Amino acid sequence: MLARVRAVASRATAGRAATVAGAAVLTAGLAADSVTVPGVLAAVTTAGIGLATNIKILKAPAAARATAIGVYLAPHAGAGGLLVAERLAPDTGMSLLVQAGVVALWTGATWGMRPGRLARDVVDEAVAQELAALAEAAEAEETAEEVPAPVVYDTPQARWWGENIAVEGGVAPGTVLVEHRQVTDQCLALVIGSATRGKAVSLGKDFIPDLSAYLDMPEDLIEVGPVPGRGAGVQLLVLGVRPQPAEPEQAADDDAALWEEIAATAMPGVELIEATTYTVRKELT
Repeated sequence: MLARVRAVASRATAGRAATVAGAAVLTAGLAADSVTVPGVLAAVTTAGIGLATNIKILKAPAAARATAIGVYLAPHAGAGGLLVAERLAPDTGMSLLVQAGVVALWTGATWGMRPGRLARDVVDEAVAQELAALAEAAEAEETAEEVPAPVVYDTPQARWWGENIAVEGGVAPGTVLVEHRQVTDQCLALVIGSATRGKAVSLGKDFIPDLSAYLDMPEDLIEVGPVPGRGAGVQLLVLGVRPQPAEPEQAADDDAALWEEIAATAMPGVELIEATTYTVRKELT
């Protein structure tokens, strides 16, 4: 920090000295034409050396580099132009007075504005804006990464389950509806799975009472159990009244055929024990 302060002070001193030297050359040019060429060369040389050693301006962001270089070179170009104008101006008292006023104006403006520092301020502002833009872009990218992708549901029933039952704080958070089958008008079989692969379905001890309250269905008409032949990542949920057979032998055949059809899709090995009648809420049908 101390070295930086010393460098700033050194540049300020050099700038002040250059301003005084330029004013002296311009004043001498009012009286002697022989000062014009050496003075112009001195202005060009000083500008070139100063710009070459001012790395901050040369490495400024592209949007501000040309402006900063123009601000830095303005007093040198002005001094060279004034020297040429003094050489070409008519040698009269009024002309000399006007030239002296212009020299005083150049000296005061250069001394007060300090173009070297002003050019560095332009660069600092451009760098600050560039860093702010990068920070905003990084923040926007981070925010975009945090936004979860929309959930795509295979069926309307899966959407209903995901948006009503499996929501955070719902009856069965962290689950998905894998498959469903309308057994009868009053009975529905569902296969529910864990939303996280490799995790068992976790329904909680209050799942049946909560689902009973949500569906307005008696608890004894809700059954949960394993899916035969499958792991703990899926569970079988039966809603409604299982169909009652009219004749035992015929019912057994009908039930076997029905569950054979269900097993052919998502519930292999499931065996229907009994069936009764119950009206299921239309959202799941």
